Amino acid sequence: MLPGVVAETIGQYRFVAFDVETASSAAQSICQVGLACVDHFGRIDTFSLLVNPRCAYSAFNTQLHGIHAGMTAAAPDFREVMEVLLPLMAGQPIVQHSTFDQRAVNAAAAHYGLEEPPLVWVNSVTIARKAWPEWKGQGGHGLAHLKKQLALEFKHHDAGEDARAAAQVVLLAEERLGRALVERLMPKASSGSS
Repeated sequence: MLPGVVAETIGQYRFVAFDVETASSAAQSICQVGLACVDHFGRIDTFSLLVNPRCAYSAFNTQLHGIHAGMTAAAPDFREVMEVLLPLMAGQPIVQHSTFDQRAVNAAAAHYGLEEPPLVWVNSVTIARKAWPEWKGQGGHGLAHLKKQLALEFKHHDAGEDARAAAQVVLLAEERLGRALVERLMPKASSGSS
């Protein structure tokens, strides 16, 4: 089902907000991915997938996000998930809130012997700082503080919910500043993926 959904949506979005949860402190131990696909009218389509991290879970991480080994035992692993998602993700900018998600994807790719995915990453923390500079030192620009300040409703540490929140932060920041920000913050094509 998922490959068909992805094939139908390639090229329909302005950007995709992306988030991961991990099974342990190892960056490559991705156990859930979430995508919030934002179209040119600001509509957000959100979905998430459990991922088999092929490693042990730490109690801390399970307590944080509620995902455990029994939930992901039959799930596809990172290699299988990326085979399906990469055509969609490579087609537009990928928004992450901080740089952890990019590090996790690149670490998992290296762990599985894959090439680093050719993705264009944009940090929604940078976007939030541009829109609300007054929050520096006053709670900052993490999702937990933005949730409170912007009256966002989402379950923190669920990849789909966090991805949707990052997308909403971008849209609210662009509305506040009256201009598109994702495209302005994309790295130059000549520098390759960053």
